Amino acid sequence: MVDIHGYEMVGGREPLRPTKRLGVEPGPEEVVVRVAGCGICHTDLGFLDDGVPTRHPLPLILGHEISGTVVATGTEAGEWLNTQVVVPAVIPCGACDACEEGRGSICRHQIFPGNDIDGGFADHVVVPALGLCRVPDLDGTDVDLASLSVLADAVTTPYQSILRSGLGEGDFAAFIGVGGVGAFGVQIARALGATVAAIDVDTERLARIQEYGAALTIDAKEKSPRDVKKILRAFVKEKGLPQRCWRIFETSGHPAGQETAFGLLVPGAYLGIVGFTPKKVTVPVSHLMAHDATAQGNWGCLPEHYPAALDLVLKGRVAIEPFVTRRPLDQVNEALDDLRQHRIKERVVLEPAIS
Repeated sequence: MVDIHGYEMVGGREPLRPTKRLGVEPGPEEVVVRVAGCGICHTDLGFLDDGVPTRHPLPLILGHEISGTVVATGTEAGEWLNTQVVVPAVIPCGACDACEEGRGSICRHQIFPGNDIDGGFADHVVVPALGLCRVPDLDGTDVDLASLSVLADAVTTPYQSILRSGLGEGDFAAFIGVGGVGAFGVQIARALGATVAAIDVDTERLARIQEYGAALTIDAKEKSPRDVKKILRAFVKEKGLPQRCWRIFETSGHPAGQETAFGLLVPGAYLGIVGFTPKKVTVPVSHLMAHDATAQGNWGCLPEHYPAALDLVLKGRVAIEPFVTRRPLDQVNEALDDLRQHRIKERVVLEPAIS
């Protein structure tokens, strides 16, 4: 039994409210995780500011990028006790037809912390044991358990999209938007052997990602998709890279970014839609036909891919620390305001006070 102290959403465009959940016990196949860190995602702002509905009625504790230590378990989950873990942002049931077909991302019984159940803007969270990602001893690594919270979405979501694209050694990839998800995507694609271009309107982000895997950076301010494509074509020609079958990843979650992404299609291209916006976007869908190209959305990441993504981080092939900033959990509302006003460029990780 545990008392949970956190911050809950009570309505759109309202500050999160301190709350308590007293005497909470895990079910037979659940665990209680003492939260080390919980990332703030663009999706959380979507719930708060943009009218995106949560699947669980309000009030609800938000937060789906969670890492921590299992401090209590149900009767069927005892093996997890005292284990450091990352909680998947999307937890399929593992038993339905979709899961058995390898399509857990569309499992109708999936659990999304901070959406279907209380999430990680709290000192503890109760989640299914199914799919938890074990974290080994971190001594000698450049990360700690709190910063690994962002593995749960910002790292693994682009990782799955990149896997689906078939990207490999010698390929060319372009990421539109390199704050958070896109910054990790660039690093993952580079780690898998691709030459990577980063496209953004923020020169500070572009300068930073150039140090972490981007062979080309493009400031897209005042540039049309046609302008950006022209620069990319000249680059791949100069470097002897493929003129076709580019891997393009929309990670900005912005209408202009999605319009740019469709404008970059070449013959045989793969377009991974990773960013989310509730706004309507007008794009030339027929370009998919004309280029015999593929566009695919990506919802979260299957838990079975988490260990491989974690391995890239622990081996230093994907850097986390330069792309996160930390705030105490009790400053969550201030952190959300800073994100709204673009005063923070890194992924914010909330850290509960140590009890």
